[in-house]
Amino acid sequence: MADMSVDLVAVERQLWSGRASFVSAQTTEGEIGILAGHEPLLGQLVEGGTVTIVSDSDERIVAAVHGGFFSVTADSVRVLAESADFAGDIDEAAAKAVLADPDASPAAQAKAQGQIRALSKAGE
Repeated sequence: MADMSVDLVAVERQLWSGRASFVSAQTTEGEIGILAGHEPLLGQLVEGGTVTIVSDSDERIVAAVHGGFFSVTADSVRVLAESADFAGDIDEAAAKAVLADPDASPAAQAKAQGQIRALSKAGE
């Protein structure tokens, strides 16, 4: 199966870099799946969305992403998020507490929703 170079980068750090066979991301236009050879495009990530990467060794990497962009060429995907957390690093109780807090900002609510989505996708 063909693969592509993938980088998942947040403002504060690079989370993952390697070869992958598939990437999906939630964009302002809907969820998109990317395979090697995809037409070039530039997309905007949703606030509180997720990115899923299937590495060339079939490892499934799920991250909650909050805003940012991604670019696609025939052989690469670059995800540039404002912030991102691997599903395995998310504190589910803390995310649920933010969702239950009526005083939490809309940005904090969206980020917590993305974290809960990432946990759900990681469990699939």
